[in-house]
Amino acid sequence: MKSLTLTLMLALPAIIFSQGVFTNQASAALQKVIGDYPNHFKNIQGDVVNTEAQSTDYTSKVLLPGALSAVVTRYSTTNDKNNIYTWKCLLSQSEDFDLISKKYKELYNQLKNSIIKIDGQKPFILNGVYEAPTEERKFTITDFYLLPSTGDMKKLKVELTLEFYITEWKMAISVYDQKEEDSFVME
Repeated sequence: MKSLTLTLMLALPAIIFSQGVFTNQASAALQKVIGDYPNHFKNIQGDVVNTEAQSTDYTSKVLLPGALSAVVTRYSTTNDKNNIYTWKCLLSQSEDFDLISKKYKELYNQLKNSIIKIDGQKPFILNGVYEAPTEERKFTITDFYLLPSTGDMKKLKVELTLEFYITEWKMAISVYDQKEEDSFVME
């Protein structure tokens, strides 16, 4: 019995830390992005990678662990004050639906109920309802919101998506302003 207790005491921290590393890193990266949301992602915005008539893409200085790429996009309006900014991170791509849908659920489980701390504000909880992907639907979206949502953070939306593009599935996460009429209200 003493030997079993000693083995469990030695193995338990390794199990806990190996499970939590990705979650902590993913939450920390997402927290940086959400924390810069009120600044229109200026602190995480890198070099220009693409310019179109109505939008400009910049590299993101923040990536979630294992991500393939991330970009900050500015959508221009006639009034610069009304420009719209988004952050999007391509997390994974695969031709294997079962594999990528499993990753989708894992990431959802890692992000749900994450505590997001932003300087000068009370902590928020990232909350959302899981939407199970299906191969027939070709597009799945799970929305996350900050609770409690207050001030400018009411407009913030985090989306986890899984979409089929021609020959493969792509999983991404985005942070952006949602339309006022789409705002999430907790009753």
